[in-house]
Amino acid sequence: MAQIIDGKQMAAELVAEVARSADGIHRDYGVLPGLAVVLVGEDPASQVYVRNKVARATEAGLNSIEHKLPADTTQEVLNALVDELNADPAVHGILVQLPLPGHLNENEIIARIAPEKDVDGFHPVNVGELVVGNASLVPCTPQGCLIMLQKTLGDLSGKQAVVIGRSNIVGKPMAMLLLHANCTVTVVHSRTPNAEELCRQADIVVAAVGRAEMVDASWIKPGATVIDVGINVTEIDGRRKLLGDVKFADVEPVAHAITPVPGGVGPMTIACLMNNTLIAARNQLAG
Repeated sequence: MAQIIDGKQMAAELVAEVARSADGIHRDYGVLPGLAVVLVGEDPASQVYVRNKVARATEAGLNSIEHKLPADTTQEVLNALVDELNADPAVHGILVQLPLPGHLNENEIIARIAPEKDVDGFHPVNVGELVVGNASLVPCTPQGCLIMLQKTLGDLSGKQAVVIGRSNIVGKPMAMLLLHANCTVTVVHSRTPNAEELCRQADIVVAAVGRAEMVDASWIKPGATVIDVGINVTEIDGRRKLLGDVKFADVEPVAHAITPVPGGVGPMTIACLMNNTLIAARNQLAG
């Protein structure tokens, strides 16, 4: 049976490191690293995510600042709030929870956040820095995946990696991080005719496609390491259940190591957000 990659434990260790470093910043500069989280509307999943992020921020010794806005908030009001947070020296990281209500322009908001405070790592400047290998603020989910892979496998150099999915949030930055870790990387997506065949050749498979249990054992080379980014809410026998993109029970006997859903990538994503806030605060205070 595969090794279960414990995202909860790894996340707890990273948050504890952030807390120690935040305490050092407080001693040296007299301030706590500040994370401002903006939630627009009443989306239930977003509310859960924000609640978890705020709780982790407190645990990590950060100053957590919440801004909750109604669903009918205008672009002008949201822009003005982002401008205010950009100018606030007590705020070192800004996170606007996505998705936004449909009438708001997400790309405009992402680009409006000051790159040095963009703890999601989505700003075009930070995306460019990631591509050339200079990034300090990297998207949290891919960063968490990379940490789990390195803690599980050690040096990733020379390994064949397949990323399933090409989103700006996970797929593309994940591919860049794996390239920088000296993997040979293939990205497969909805237009890839031989996705299963390519996955079967991989030492590492990162599934980030958003389709419940799409990847079964026939996709996985024996001994491969599988990172399941998917969080798909389904109803089974009238009960709400979270399923990954990987059919866990089918793949676990084949893989060398695998992340569970829940308890794998999710906790590491939030822990990496805390770490990005710490990095952003260090950069701003040192500058």
